[in-house]
Amino acid sequence: MALSAFPCPRPRSLFPCLHSHPCRSIPLISPSLHATRTVLSHVAAHPATSPLVWAAATAPRSVERSDPSIEENGALFKVLEEQGLGKGAGQKLEGKRNGSMGRERSVHDYMELAPQFITSDGGPPRWFCPLDCGPPPKDAPVLLFLPGMDGTGLGMILHHTVLGKLFEVCCLHIPVQDRTSFEGLARIVEAMLHEIDSNMNLKPIYIVGDSLGGALALTVAARNPTMDLVLILSNPATCFDRSQLQPLLPLLHMLPNELYHTMPYLLSFTIGNPILMAMVNVQTNLSPLKQVQQLSDNLVALLPTLPRLSNVIPKEALLWKLKLLHSAAAYTNSRLHAVKAEVLLLVSGKDQVLPSTEEAKRLRSSLRNCRVRYFKDNGHTLLLERMTNLATVIKSTGLYRRFMKRDCVEDFIPPTPQEFDATEHNLRFLEQWISPIFFSTVNNGKIVKGLTGVPREGPLLFVGNHMLLGLESGLIVKEFFKQRKQLVHGAAHPFLFTNSFEGNMVEPLGIPDLLRLFGAVPVSGKNLFKLLANNKCVLLYPGGEREGLHRKDEEYKLFWPNQPEFVRMAARFNATIVPFSAVGEDEILEVCFDYDDFKINPIINKLLKQGDGTIPRIRSEADGEAYNQFLRIPIIAPKLPGRLYVLFGRPYLTTGRRHELQNKERAYELYWEIKREIEVGISYLQEKRKQDPCRDLLSRLVYEFPWGNNVPVPTFDP
Repeated sequence: MALSAFPCPRPRSLFPCLHSHPCRSIPLISPSLHATRTVLSHVAAHPATSPLVWAAATAPRSVERSDPSIEENGALFKVLEEQGLGKGAGQKLEGKRNGSMGRERSVHDYMELAPQFITSDGGPPRWFCPLDCGPPPKDAPVLLFLPGMDGTGLGMILHHTVLGKLFEVCCLHIPVQDRTSFEGLARIVEAMLHEIDSNMNLKPIYIVGDSLGGALALTVAARNPTMDLVLILSNPATCFDRSQLQPLLPLLHMLPNELYHTMPYLLSFTIGNPILMAMVNVQTNLSPLKQVQQLSDNLVALLPTLPRLSNVIPKEALLWKLKLLHSAAAYTNSRLHAVKAEVLLLVSGKDQVLPSTEEAKRLRSSLRNCRVRYFKDNGHTLLLERMTNLATVIKSTGLYRRFMKRDCVEDFIPPTPQEFDATEHNLRFLEQWISPIFFSTVNNGKIVKGLTGVPREGPLLFVGNHMLLGLESGLIVKEFFKQRKQLVHGAAHPFLFTNSFEGNMVEPLGIPDLLRLFGAVPVSGKNLFKLLANNKCVLLYPGGEREGLHRKDEEYKLFWPNQPEFVRMAARFNATIVPFSAVGEDEILEVCFDYDDFKINPIINKLLKQGDGTIPRIRSEADGEAYNQFLRIPIIAPKLPGRLYVLFGRPYLTTGRRHELQNKERAYELYWEIKREIEVGISYLQEKRKQDPCRDLLSRLVYEFPWGNNVPVPTFDP
């Protein structure tokens, strides 16, 4: 059996039996899909100038085709040359990066490459692997991309590089002259899924479906309920019968061919947001004037390429795709009840093609395991517009896993510097408002500014007082990542990771997403064990929700349990315990309505108790005030803010003390000593902040006015 393959440095662990080619040829299909003829003349003529390789396979022979004139065994093996990349482009493409998309690709690349994908070879739909995804990491799951109406398979071109660091990426291409029915397309995808499943046991298979591809992904999931699938659907076309364009579709049949070339200009402002498309690679760290100039240049480059869309989707192909959409919506909606896969809906708030917002609500209630991320300013072509990076969305929603069940420690992928830059604005206002200042204690007991006294080598266990709503938590994690590129994993209440906390229409990178993206885990002994065993840094609050949701006038009171388990756990892995004290909440927030107020109000208390069964409880088996309390988030009011102070105390080494600290009395001694250290630190900061010349907001604003808010604001001398 002949094999379709192309020479490139991307190893394909999916098909190990096909790695005998001396040039490390890479098969793009599974062995059981029948082989195709290949055309390699372009490769011979341009061996080192082809950054994007397009190739692949025919459909299985069992697939029925609605157009018998299409040759069953025809396929094209083609290499596309991108303009201006010069020598060595056939090697792994690094590409410059920016703060939002992860690679300097733009919609202009799509417009340039898409017309080259429409050359008709008489072949059926086939799969290709983008070379700019690079070599996949070890144990990477497979991600399949199912395209929208264009059928090119280039709809994820802005995300190839970053997705290639997490997955083995494979895209479906549907030739422009192909007339495969919707059920035929479903069988093609199913054939690929079965081949992957047979070669990659116990691993999930990810499917990204765009518009028509979203309906196709749901259909395949419904027809294969026992398969471990994860679906990421961008504005799925399951609501095409309610499309805003329905009144205009009959006019398309009457449109003269001579006028069809005007359609791209008319539809470009409907299908997608051209401003957001042009903003894809606008660098966010530039001055506003330079950003406007770069946006203007991108728009000038983008608009002349729009007429090429009429070649990507000719009139006859468009009419066929519209029929395909009708059958896709009807077929998929009749089988939604059978979908058992995890589903993440990416929904645009300004979709002028489909009523995606209303459809997302319907699908969320119809599917068993479905969540939504809402992009309020984007249009229909979400994946080709400026948005949160698709890889970031997958990571921050907790969907990324390598095997059957997600392990929040083993499957965690650290945030990239680009992701940190893209999310930093979430805390920027809080930082400017409360101007946090950090101190640490060096070996001789002296207190200094900054993190100098905090050990760099892990494992580290940070324990401290829990301010209201964890006000200081995100700022601590950010400071370590910013100053040291050191990630601190927070141990948070399990409720923060549930769908109940997320709500229905959630914008990306909210609190739950940021927690997952930066490595927070549900607090439990098992997760603490795994983190310390993997030499990680952990942020733990022994006072838990009782401290974090404290009552009035309890700002700096510690509610620690009578259980020194974190001391024993630290000693087991020779971890260093670093106590810290945080002060400033009393000058930033005020509790107006607390747990006691909820409890004495019979109406409110009854309503809250109805939801208690859905909220996971921690330490429910223990006794005492710190335990027998249900989750009640107090009503708070902001104050004209003071300042936040955090002091990291003297580190406590547990190296070589494992057997000693297994003794309960010795463990308790260290436990209470650490608690006293935190209380002493709180008292120290409360007294020293009286000497801070910029303690109040007005003083800080006066100082920052001539210097700007990027200049460190002075504080007291420790």
